[in-house]
Amino acid sequence: MVCLASLMSGINNSSLNIALPAIVSGLDAGPVAASWILLSFQLTHVTLLIFFGRLADVFGRRTMYLTGVGLFTAASLLAGAAPDAGTLIACRVLQAAGAAMLMTNSAALVTAAFPRRMLGQGLGIYMASFSLAQMLGPTVGGVVTTEWGWRATLLLNVPVGIVCLLWGLRVMERVPRSGAPLRLDPAGNLLVVLGLGGLLVALSQGGSGDWLHPLVVGGAVAFLVAVPVFLLVEKRVSAPVVDLALFREPVVGIGVLAGFLGTMSRFAVVLLMGLYFQAVQGDTPGEAGLKVLPIAVASIISAPGAGLVLRWVRARTVAAVASTVSLAGLVLLLVVIDVDTPYPLLITAVVVIGLGSGAFVPANSTAMLQDVRPDRLGITNAVRLMAQSCGVTISTAVSLMLIGLPLPPDLRAHVLEGSLSRVSPDALDGLIAGFRWTFGLMAVMSVLCVLASLVGRQVGRDVPGSRAAVTDVEG
Repeated sequence: MVCLASLMSGINNSSLNIALPAIVSGLDAGPVAASWILLSFQLTHVTLLIFFGRLADVFGRRTMYLTGVGLFTAASLLAGAAPDAGTLIACRVLQAAGAAMLMTNSAALVTAAFPRRMLGQGLGIYMASFSLAQMLGPTVGGVVTTEWGWRATLLLNVPVGIVCLLWGLRVMERVPRSGAPLRLDPAGNLLVVLGLGGLLVALSQGGSGDWLHPLVVGGAVAFLVAVPVFLLVEKRVSAPVVDLALFREPVVGIGVLAGFLGTMSRFAVVLLMGLYFQAVQGDTPGEAGLKVLPIAVASIISAPGAGLVLRWVRARTVAAVASTVSLAGLVLLLVVIDVDTPYPLLITAVVVIGLGSGAFVPANSTAMLQDVRPDRLGITNAVRLMAQSCGVTISTAVSLMLIGLPLPPDLRAHVLEGSLSRVSPDALDGLIAGFRWTFGLMAVMSVLCVLASLVGRQVGRDVPGSRAAVTDVEG
């Protein structure tokens, strides 16, 4: 049931990466509104992860999980009927709240269900549901959008959500409430919204090329002020959004950093390649969805495979190798991408990225969670998810900004509509330059991820009990 609900949420996000041009065209959305169709979900999601994680500890994981399923399903129904971009963005916010209730509980439920020696395998199976979502989402979303329109991609969540809700009501055991007092951190949550939201506003508006626009300047100032204030507040409150004490544990701190960098370096690949095939090569959403399918197939093969390997090899070793594989794929993609690059060459690079990405996530998660005390699993997992969600959000905003910067302002909207190859074929070289800038930045993030994983491998060797769940294999 956990995997099915995660599959629903994952398909929703990955399908919109392919359907975005059709949504932009259908709702006549501008570049900023188009960006926020994706960013509104991601910002809300990252803001509420810790909040709902704490509510789950007080009210019970079953209640929080099933509430999330119901809210996500209802919001999907409303989103499918949205008359304009503003309404769709509001519905995406509600979807994100439901998804946060799901995500903040899922890995903790799986971790509690599996014995420590089987945790890597259990997380590998759970993570495979996201890889399956990545596989099905772009393909299903592309085909459905081409045949029945973009609204159908959102409405597909409704029957799946109803099944998940009924199944969960039947099989999930009721857990007594802990009775612990509910302690929240409203100031911390507000600062997360102001800081990350300000950064996203600056990046999305900066895509217009007007870096002195009041929204760009105001967003940047909000981010720069909110970050240090947030750190000061979190040191003083009794129930912080982010427990900074967790970062005193080297394995957790480095795991969070590696997860953030890994997400920054790989998450936007499907979004970018979907836009490339539609805006550069003139493909339909269905054709683009099929063309990006191999990256998800590679991920779904490597994720459970990594889970099996983790029974014998240290998690940090697997994470370092996996992030190196993804780096190799990004470098190849950066070198070969052009207006007329043959598909087999492009997809080879994309598959290599997928193989590394699929193996990295369960390996990095296992390295963080396998030695955490049971009473700290919920908050540690929530911090892990929050860091990865920040990477997803910032990666999306930066990617959507960078790819259009080399183009004249009046042509940038046609990139997100997927129509640039028809409107102005002469501008495609500029768009390719934007793709190269973006993939180059992602490659830099991947290098940092490799270094963080290697440092974590060395630190983990010196942490008592860090090898309890796996056997180290040297050489």
